[in-house]
Amino acid sequence: MNASDFLSKFINRAHSSWHQILLDGLSAIEVESPGYLQVLSSATFLPQGDHLFAAFSQPMSQVTHVLIGEGPYPRTESANGYCFMDGAVGSLWSDDANGGLSKQVNRATSLRNFVKMLLVAEKHIGLSELNSASIADFVAQARLAPANYIQSMAQLQGNFLRQGFLLLNATLVFREDTPPLKDAKAWLPFLEVVLRALSLRSANEARVKVILWGKIAERLKSIGALNDSNLLTTIRAEHPYNLSFIANPDMHRLFGPLQLLKPC
Repeated sequence: MNASDFLSKFINRAHSSWHQILLDGLSAIEVESPGYLQVLSSATFLPQGDHLFAAFSQPMSQVTHVLIGEGPYPRTESANGYCFMDGAVGSLWSDDANGGLSKQVNRATSLRNFVKMLLVAEKHIGLSELNSASIADFVAQARLAPANYIQSMAQLQGNFLRQGFLLLNATLVFREDTPPLKDAKAWLPFLEVVLRALSLRSANEARVKVILWGKIAERLKSIGALNDSNLLTTIRAEHPYNLSFIANPDMHRLFGPLQLLKPC
């Protein structure tokens, strides 16, 4: 099996509207980085198996936002092919009396800061009042009202998808022996193809918003699809592992109206 066949077989996990675009993206990688896909075909990387293109599970026509993070989680159970969606996290809220965020969320710095940002953006807690006590008060309310507040990471991911988010990373793979920046450079032509396709679609439909989180994703600002036209709107922010992300007003304006903590 050659490198192209090796990766192409994972495309079946994606919605059919993406198949040709993903194949074109792989071809672009081969042109810019000859031999890279061949190396990848014999390497161990995350996410495993058919999760590689899982983020493309919804029709292209339904995409309204593209969220681009840095790279997959470096843990098998966490890396599910969706940017920032930790597959190892179950409940968002602690089961402990007077508890706040669950232990799994608290251990994941980026996810913890993102949930705190949502609490502020959705006006559940004021930024100046955000502390362990106020979070515990909210969690107590949320746990008693599952009809009004989501309870799990799976529900949060479902809300992202229903809001039209394509949850990508600057590099679609994580390899223990390879710096993320090196893989991200190789995947840059692939993302160019994906974003170019969305920009062409935006010519006839609502403009797609592209959110870049962190320094690795920030490198994408130089690609043509984000600069050659005004058909894509680019929003940049620090990565959520930075504490300042919680108070980022651009993130409040973007995520507040989406009400991701409420069941759809």
